[in-house]
Amino acid sequence: QVQLVESGGGSVQAGGSLRLSCVGSGSIAVGSRRCMAWFRQAPGNEREWVAGISSRGITTYADSVKGRFTLSQDNAENTLYLQMNSLKVEDTAMYYCAASSFGWCTSIRNGYYLWGQGTQVTVSS
Repeated sequence: QVQLVESGGGSVQAGGSLRLSCVGSGSIAVGSRRCMAWFRQAPGNEREWVAGISSRGITTYADSVKGRFTLSQDNAENTLYLQMNSLKVEDTAMYYCAASSFGWCTSIRNGYYLWGQGTQVTVSS
């Protein structure tokens, strides 16, 4: 079964850090000829793009997380990571890992065909 499984979410105080992981299983290969990305969705809000890494290893970030979040991947472990530092209350959301059919990344939700179940991140003041 092809799937993405996220982990690493939790509750943290503002200014703290968390590292999210996304493991691909089945025939999905993290980082192989496809863009992998993280999205997030807070209650009452649309799902928004957070960061992506292209098939060439180029990372891009939403302005709201630039300088605080770092995306990386371990192809041997078939795992995508999102290191989140200097967390803010407004970072509170369910975070989703997603795979695109394309090597380049888009911030558009419809550009991704495979999604994980999400992992909750809660940042308190």
